[in-house]
Amino acid sequence: MNISITGRHLELTDAIKAHMTSSIESLNKYHMDIISVNVVASTQTKKGKEHSYVEFVINLAHKNSVIIKQNDLDLYVAIDIAIERAKKALRRMHDRDTDHYKVGMNEAKAEATAGIDVHEAELSQEDEIVPVELSLYKPREVEDVLNDLKESEKVFEIFIDHDGKTRVLYKRNDGRFGLY
Repeated sequence: MNISITGRHLELTDAIKAHMTSSIESLNKYHMDIISVNVVASTQTKKGKEHSYVEFVINLAHKNSVIIKQNDLDLYVAIDIAIERAKKALRRMHDRDTDHYKVGMNEAKAEATAGIDVHEAELSQEDEIVPVELSLYKPREVEDVLNDLKESEKVFEIFIDHDGKTRVLYKRNDGRFGLY
């Protein structure tokens, strides 16, 4: 792993470099094939206060780079917070890689069909059609259908009117009736 530490508008002391290096070395425990880590530490003055900024760019083999930017009043605190965020990101990537292993098509088919009778499954998926006797062969008046619908527990009634159109009379949620 290559480590590059750069200071902008800031003198990097040996203590700061040692703290950054030891913090970066702690990222190796996730076994994520870290190619390089570029650290840029800088300071800026905003509203009369000195702020320290730390940016970590962690380049991983066969994965996207992890970029973390952190600012704080103290440089050491900014480094520690940024390293914790980097650990969290690498832990998530590591868990995703180890928990979601790839299964081949043959293994997936065998696992999915284990203990299942294909013929029974096919029969259970067929739609069951229940024949219903319809009494809508003769034309009816809307008022007659409305009275029948009020007396029954049905939600709708399909009928043919005197013009030969198929109509639907239904109960609405507000207690009134609708007609298509």
